[in-house]
Amino acid sequence: EVQLVESGGGLVQPGGSLRLSCAASGFTFSSSTMNWVRQAPGKRFEWVSTINSGGSIRSYADSVKGRFTISRDNAQNTLYLQLNSLKTEDTAMYYCTKDSAKSQGTLVTVSS
Repeated sequence: EVQLVESGGGLVQPGGSLRLSCAASGFTFSSSTMNWVRQAPGKRFEWVSTINSGGSIRSYADSVKGRFTISRDNAQNTLYLQLNSLKTEDTAMYYCTKDSAKSQGTLVTVSS
């Protein structure tokens, strides 16, 4: 059974930083493309970033490009998302995903 468990959300001021982690189990993490998506209050899910199995290919939504960095540690079966220069519009529930499986989500609130 695929399990994705997130941590690292919280309240941060505009311009601040956070790092999200997603611990994976129940599948071969090192062979899997992984993603981050988010859902702001009252809005649809938005794709944020994708990383290939080896970590050499990364892609980002225009809204986060240059501010967020996706990475992974295949030895630790963990996916990361570094969020820098946060804006109020980044406030959302953030989820890591593998295919149709999704984590429980972690709330990131950007507010002064």
